[in-house]
Amino acid sequence: LVKNARMPFLEIARECGVSGAAIHQRVKKMENLGIITGSRLLVKPQTLGLNVCAFVGVSLAQANHYPQVIEALKNISEVVECHFVTGKHALMLKIYCQNHDHLMEILINTIQNIPSVEQTETFISLDQAIERQVWVKDFPQKGSSLKKK
Repeated sequence: LVKNARMPFLEIARECGVSGAAIHQRVKKMENLGIITGSRLLVKPQTLGLNVCAFVGVSLAQANHYPQVIEALKNISEVVECHFVTGKHALMLKIYCQNHDHLMEILINTIQNIPSVEQTETFISLDQAIERQVWVKDFPQKGSSLKKK
């Protein structure tokens, strides 16, 4: 399911040598534990003309303005991820743009104009060597952890 969320349970059951009901029960259990929170379609940004992927470190003038900065960033469609991080920057953004001019426009005229954004540092991705979801091998029972005893 991690590789293809649209794969029928019966097909997974055949590959695993178990019944379709067993797969259905296991998926329901993972949903109930909060391990599976939904499924989604993955879109290749380049097919939409978004040819530049960049990571932007954002430093804030005042850390207590974090909620307002996040609200402003939510209105920028090019921002696809935002993480509150440790280190030199307070936030790390992942953004997709059409080209370098578009990236510069978003940085200078949008992100850097958000109140409390003190400075940005941009890292342009040259290639995405690995892309995957967290792999679910074993999952805990409610109230336990993944650690082996």
